[in-house]
Amino acid sequence: MEKSKITGLILGPIAFFILTNLPFNLVSETGDPVIAVAVWMLIWWITEAVSITVTALLPLLLFPILKVLPIAEVGANYGSPIVFLFFGGFVMALALEKVNLHKRIALNIIRLTGTTPNKVVLGFMIATGSLSMWISNTASTVVMLPIALSVINLLINDEDGFTKNDRNFALSVMLGIAFSANAGGVATVIGTPPNSVLIGLLENEYNIEISFLRWMTLGLPFSIIMVGICYVVLVKWMYPNRGLQFNASKEVIQTELQKLGPTSGKEKMVLAIFGITVFLWIFRTLINSIFPSLGLSDTMISIFAAITLFAVPYNIKKGDFIIQWGDTSKLAWGILILFGGGLALAKGMSTSGIVDMVANAIASSDISILLTASLLILLMLFMTELMSNVALVAVLAPVVAGIAIGLDVPILYLLIPVTIASSCAFMLPMATPPNAIVFASGYVKVPEMARVGVILNLIAVGLLILVFQFVLPLLF
Repeated sequence: MEKSKITGLILGPIAFFILTNLPFNLVSETGDPVIAVAVWMLIWWITEAVSITVTALLPLLLFPILKVLPIAEVGANYGSPIVFLFFGGFVMALALEKVNLHKRIALNIIRLTGTTPNKVVLGFMIATGSLSMWISNTASTVVMLPIALSVINLLINDEDGFTKNDRNFALSVMLGIAFSANAGGVATVIGTPPNSVLIGLLENEYNIEISFLRWMTLGLPFSIIMVGICYVVLVKWMYPNRGLQFNASKEVIQTELQKLGPTSGKEKMVLAIFGITVFLWIFRTLINSIFPSLGLSDTMISIFAAITLFAVPYNIKKGDFIIQWGDTSKLAWGILILFGGGLALAKGMSTSGIVDMVANAIASSDISILLTASLLILLMLFMTELMSNVALVAVLAPVVAGIAIGLDVPILYLLIPVTIASSCAFMLPMATPPNAIVFASGYVKVPEMARVGVILNLIAVGLLILVFQFVLPLLF
């Protein structure tokens, strides 16, 4: 076991014990126990002493003991509607992956964008970003990587060997896949876990609902712009592949498509359920205005999709269903518990008065709103290079909400760009699973990722400051 993990394992409970037994109040009698739990969780999350999911269970044990909240109230956060919204999204992603529909969609996007080197890079990025909107960024990267490696191998085995231009192309493809997987998840509520943590916090604590469509009006344009910027920075500035030519990539894509064979009945069935679900998410408000008694929510639609995938048989005689319960062994159950832990921590901060204290402290100080927003976005984006973005949003979002209240700014204006910033980690391999996966391919070195990543991080900060200043007041 690494020294940092051993240190974190011991330091977490020690810090908690010290903070709960101080002879004076740090904040207040009700706030200090919550701070003690938050510090313990933060130490374990940063050092990853135990699984981040196990850390998320601490409020369930400690809040009732410390009389912060009764266990029924703490437990309710782990069964929040947002948890089930993501569960339905996970089941849908599971079905897409099981019937290989995600790979077929990706290959067809690459085929359509063209097969010149820069167009191949763009094709991989569009395909990865599009998949990342609906399935986990890890899964979308894993799907794209072997296809990308097949194309890169063509360059290694050609007549002139692996030249500098070839290397730049390989770097652009690999980094393009990772970066578009990160940015693509921002587009939808279910695209990346931090989005759902935010939506849950807003619903649980502030009775603010952001619908699937409303989030997409901001998230989708941001994703498209960010993927576009990543593409330009990679192929036009940092790693250009001038004069590189190859036509065999078209054959690789065609071969991969042939391996999949014709579109199966199961694929068509999953595509139909997927299409209906997205349609319902987008037009939910309109449907509710026509049929008010339905009272459809995004979570209900998500659960409808999950139940349909389990319950509608592909072949009733054979008892053949699209997915069986056994398939859920591949489901990211830990992320669902992580949501619950984050929401429970937010609830503790709210009920103990910590958020109000932060709000009052900010309100009594003379701080520039724009400067505060800029610093929070910068802090979130560079901190997420070093620790789980879900855990970071879980800890910081309630505090940011308090800052927004203190500044007399609508909380959405601060919380949305700060949450999106947590998905814009482009600098280090350990920052996100896609970064780690492409780094493991052997075609990317840490300095190469960091060199382009720091530029993209700063561009993302600038873009999010513009979103805060000009876009959010128009949309929300």
